This record gives sequence, structure tokens and C-alpha cells, in this order.
Amino acid sequence: MSLSRPLVLFSPAPHPLQLPLCKQLGAEQGQLESRLFPDGESYLRILSEVKDKDVLVLIDLVHPNDKYLPLIFLLDTLKEFGAASVGILAPYLSYMRQDIRFHDGEAITSKIFAAALSKHMDYLVTVDPHLHRYHSLDQIYTVPSRVVQGAPALANWLKGRENLLLVGPDAESEQWVAGIAELCGHPFVIGEKQRHGDRDVEITLPGLSAHQHRTAVIIDDVISSGQTILQCMQALNQGGVAQQECAAVHGIFAEGAAQMLLDAGLQALATSNSITHFSNAIDLSPLLLEPIRQCLDKVSKP
Repeated sequence: MSLSRPLVLFSPAPHPLQLPLCKQLGAEQGQLESRLFPDGESYLRILSEVKDKDVLVLIDLVHPNDKYLPLIFLLDTLKEFGAASVGILAPYLSYMRQDIRFHDGEAITSKIFAAALSKHMDYLVTVDPHLHRYHSLDQIYTVPSRVVQGAPALANWLKGRENLLLVGPDAESEQWVAGIAELCGHPFVIGEKQRHGDRDVEITLPGLSAHQHRTAVIIDDVISSGQTILQCMQALNQGGVAQQECAAVHGIFAEGAAQMLLDAGLQALATSNSITHFSNAIDLSPLLLEPIRQCLDKVSKP
């Protein structure tokens, strides 16, 4: 690692992890200027001295099509100006959905995106990526990577509260929700989910009669359209559990999904600060420090 303090840059806008990370890492906050020309092309100017510094670019990659090119311009410019290392902290990592060719002619975008991004950075740190058919990011990314589990942060947020019932939407969430329940000491139930389309989900929840006096907290890794959470709420209503909250690692909330859930009767909504949102209540920064330091050590130059 270089002798200077790490430099953290945010792209393209300030991020809720920026201040706590800089404080806990002892890092310097970098400055840059960016805007769009009238024709939609990007303008970028790095205002901080980056020569011989370890630079960490903090960016959530939700809505990646708008962010990818400006990110590449930033990463390559940092290297041109002599940064000792250039890493990415992407609390939310996009393009993990398409990990297989389901129909003839489809692009396996996860592999293409990973191969392209790997060419411009020295390491990657992320939180709970959608590793479905991949065993690790090493299968598609060619730079050192660290995956941080958000479950301990959710469990810590739930600790100390009483009379809760944790709810996992489907069998895929069972191991994850069970681990959170063990850490925070609350009972849990797991739903049975049938997905008929991107926005057509049906969920049933067994064994609710013994928990009607509890507050249900629906636990998920990612909330996008909100339909899975909405179906969980309906299943809880049918089971007589009226007090309902939700906690998730990544809150994408496409097309006003957060307000839709609150309007449907959700009494509290909490997400981690992986993606900027009014529901951010769970701080991931303590979990990110050691993985970032490990990556800095790995890419350090003698």
C-alpha cells in the first residue's frame, strides 16, 4: 500500500457510506467535478491530487446504464494521473441477474459486464451480490474481490427488540433468514413462493397462528418492484398477523415501490445504506472496513 492515506471518491453523487467510511478508514475525501454536456456526453474533472495514492471509488451500481461510462472515464483517468491503486466499492453490484442463457440469442450480461469492468480497476468490494449460479465473483471478475454479507448488519439492527417474527419470502431465503434469526434471537417462518412473471408473485406462509401477537418483519436481500414484499404482507394479513415491517439490504424500489408498500399498510421500512434512500437505517460501514483493507494490502506495490 502507498504511504498516503486512502482517497475516497464518490461517483456520480454523494453516497451515505462516504462519511462513515472515510472516518473509520482514516481516508481523505476526494473531490471531482462532473456534468453532462447538452448532447448528453459526460464531462469529468478530478480536483484532488491522486498521484501515488490508493483511490477507492464509491458507487452504487443501481441503474448502471447511466453510470457505466462515467465510471470508466473516472477509473482510467485516475490511473492516467498516477494513482497507486484504483478500487471500486459497489455496495450494490448490478448485472448479476443474467447468469445463464435461458433462450437462444440472449446475452449473458453478467459475464460481459464483469469482464469489461475488470479491465479498469484493481479490486472490487461489494455487498450481497446475486450469486445464484455462480459460486463466487472470481468466476466472472478477474481482479481481487471481497463479498460482504449484510446479514450481521440486519441482525444487529433487530437485536434488543421484543416480540418479533422474522419472515423469509421463499425457500431461497431460508438459510439467510435463519442465520439472522440466530444472531438476533427471534423466531422465523419461511414462505412458499410461486413466481409467474417479474411482477406476478404468489406467496403462502405456514404456521402463523402461533405468532399473531408478534410484529412480523419481512426480511429480504433486495427489494425492487416490491411485489414479493406485498405478497408477504397479504399472506400475513390472511394469517392474522397485522403488525408488519420490512428490512432489506438493498432497496432499489423501482417505480415508487416504497410508497406503494407503505400505502398498503407496512408500518416500518428499513434498508441498509448500500443505495441512497429515505429508508436507510442500517449502517454497513463497520462490515466494509476489513475487506477494503485486505484488498488494499493485496494490490499494494513494494
